[in-house]
Amino acid sequence: MRPPRLTVFLLTIAAVWTVAMPPSAARVDKVYLSRSYPLPADVPTGASGPYEALEGTVEFAFDPNNPANARIVDLDKAPRDARGLVMARANFVILRPADPLKSSGIGFLEVSNRGGKAALRYFNDGARNASLRDPSAYGDGLLMREGLTLVWIGWQYDIPREDDNMWLEAPVARNADGSAIHGLVRSDWVITEEGTDTLSLGHRILPTYYPAAELAHPDHVLTRRATREGPREVIPRGAWSFARRDSADVVADPAHVHMPEGFQPGHIYELVYRARDPVVAGVGLAAVRDFMSHLKYDKGAVATVGKGIAFGVSQTGRFLRHFLYQGFNVDEKGRPVFDGMLIHTAGAGRGSFNHRFAQPSRDGHPFSAFFYPTDLFPFSTYPQPAPGTGEVGGLLDALPAAAIPKMMVTNTGYEYWGRAASLIHTDWRTGADVPQHENERIYHLASGQHFVEPLPFEAGADIASGIWLGNPLDFLVTLRALARSLIAWVDTGHPPPASRIPKTADGTLIPIEDIALPQGLGLAQPDRLHTAYQLDYGPRWQAGVIDRQPPELLASIVPRVPALDEHGNEAGGVRAVELRAPLATFLPWARLPAGPFPNELANFRGLFIPFWSNDTLRATWNDPRPSAEALYANELGYRIAVGKAAQELIEEGFLLPEDVARVEARAALYWGLVN
Repeated sequence: MRPPRLTVFLLTIAAVWTVAMPPSAARVDKVYLSRSYPLPADVPTGASGPYEALEGTVEFAFDPNNPANARIVDLDKAPRDARGLVMARANFVILRPADPLKSSGIGFLEVSNRGGKAALRYFNDGARNASLRDPSAYGDGLLMREGLTLVWIGWQYDIPREDDNMWLEAPVARNADGSAIHGLVRSDWVITEEGTDTLSLGHRILPTYYPAAELAHPDHVLTRRATREGPREVIPRGAWSFARRDSADVVADPAHVHMPEGFQPGHIYELVYRARDPVVAGVGLAAVRDFMSHLKYDKGAVATVGKGIAFGVSQTGRFLRHFLYQGFNVDEKGRPVFDGMLIHTAGAGRGSFNHRFAQPSRDGHPFSAFFYPTDLFPFSTYPQPAPGTGEVGGLLDALPAAAIPKMMVTNTGYEYWGRAASLIHTDWRTGADVPQHENERIYHLASGQHFVEPLPFEAGADIASGIWLGNPLDFLVTLRALARSLIAWVDTGHPPPASRIPKTADGTLIPIEDIALPQGLGLAQPDRLHTAYQLDYGPRWQAGVIDRQPPELLASIVPRVPALDEHGNEAGGVRAVELRAPLATFLPWARLPAGPFPNELANFRGLFIPFWSNDTLRATWNDPRPSAEALYANELGYRIAVGKAAQELIEEGFLLPEDVARVEARAALYWGLVN
C-alpha cells in the first residue's frame, strides 16, 4: 500500500480532552487524552501507591528552519501548515503514580520495538502481550516500585494501527513543484526451506509501505546469488512480474513479486525497484525527542517529570544509538532531553531511521536483510578514523557535552556474533581495546542469546542428542539490577558497577579463528559471524539519499568474539549464576540446521548443551566436560554453589537480593533437565 499522505488529522474518539500547547512549548502542538483509568488494585506498586494510565494522541509541529531539525531528511520537502510548520501525529501511553507526591520525578520512556511494549516484561517479569488492564502485565511491579512515570510514544510510521500498537502518522515528501519524488528501494529474501512463487516486498510481518512504481521501468532488477557477498545473477525481466497468487489465480500487485518457476531454496533473491512518495521517517526521532522534552519542560504537560531515561531493545536500542549519533538529544530550544539511556542488544548497529525511503524495520543479521544502513561507522563513542577516508569520528560527536546522557549499554553473547558488538569498545582496525566515555558503562551478558528462551523446552527442540536449539540463560535478572543502578545514577549521581566486557588485552576477546569449543560436543567450529561493512550508497548518502542500490561493498570489518572457558561458556563480561555454577554449555550462536546454508548462523538464537548427570554417561558420550555428579555430588551441593554465585553477583551489583528466589527456581529447572 502507498504511505498515507499527512494533510489533516481527523479524530473520531468521543469525549476527548484536548490541550493546546503555548507557543513557548516544545514542539508538542496538541495533546488529545482519549481515556484515563486506574491500574488494577493488585498491581504491586509499593510506596508509590496506586498508578493510573493515560492514553491518547499527540500532534507534533516541527520547524524546518530550526537547527535541531536540520538532520531530519526531507523535512524541508514536507507540506507545511499556515505557520510554516510540518505536522505529524502519534499515539501515547503513560503510566504514572496517581499521587504526584509519590512519583520519583523520573520519566522512563521505552522506544517501542515494532509497536510493542517490552519494558514491563523485561524489568517487571510481566506477562507477554497482556493488556494494560490485566494485572499479569505488571509482574512484580519493579518499575512502579521505583516511582517511575512510564512512557510510550509512537515513532515508527510503518506500524499497522491495530491491537495496542504504538504508531506514527508522518508526512510524505514531495518536490517543490508538488510532483512525486521517486527513488530506488531494495528488498531481499533468503529461501532456506520450501520454495514459493510469490514474495512480499515488505519486511517480516509488517505491511509493504513502498510498492513498486512505474512497473515497466528498467530500474526494476531482480537477482539471485548463493552467498551474501557472492556475484549476482540477473533474472530476466520476462521471468517474473509484480503480482501475487490469489488462490488459483495470479493477480497484478505492485507490492509482491511473482515468478512462475518459483523462488528456489539455496538462493538469496534481491529486488531493486523504483518507488515514490517517501515518508519523512526521521520525524520519528524528533517525536521521541519532543515528547520527552514536553514532559520535562512544559508545566502544562499531560504528565510532568524532572528527568528522563530512555530504554530501547534490539531495533530500538539501535534507534537510541542513531538518536545520539545524529544529535537528537537536544530539543528545539537547545535543552538536553534524556538524562540516561539503557541501550540493550543493539550491538554496533544503528538503522534505517532517517533517510529517504527509510524502512525502520529493515535491520541486518548474520543471514538475512543484507547491506541495509545498519552497522555503519562510527561504532564507538571513542573517536576513531573512518575506513577509507581516515576522517576521525565518534558516536557522540554531534552532541554538546551537557547533552550526553548517562549510558548503560548491554549486549548478550549473540550481539558479539550477530551484531558486531565488539566494535563498540575496540579499534575496528586492530581489535585493541579503546577507552569508554565517562558517561558510558558497557556490560557483556556472557553466553546469552538475543532473548531468553523459555523453559521447559518445547518437544522437538533438540537438534541432536543432548543439544537443544534455544539458549535459556536468564540475563533479565541482570538487567533488573542494572536498571535500578541507572535510576540511581541519573537521580543522585551514585555510580553503577564498572563496565564488564571481554577484552583483547586479557585474552577474553579474540578473533573468530581462535575460538576453541570443548572437543567431543559434536559441534563444528563456527567459521563466520556477522560482519560490518564500509558501504557506498552513492554521492548523496551524506544528505540521506540512496542513489546506489545495492550499495557497493568497499571494505569488510570483522569484529572479535568472546573467548570460552573450559566448559564452552563465555569467559568475560557479566557471568550469570548459570556460568558460575554451571550445569550446561550456553552458546549464544547456532549454525543453521542441515540444508542449503549449513554453515551460516541462525538469527537471534543459540544452543543449550546440558552436562551429563554422571561420569558413566559422560564417558559413554565421550564428553570432555565434567558431569553434574563430579561437580556437585548431589542436588544439595548444586544448590549451595548456586547460592554462593548469587551472593557474589549481589555484591558486584548485578543481581537484586529480591531475585535470589527467581534464580534458585530456574536452577531447579536446570537440575531437573540434567538429571
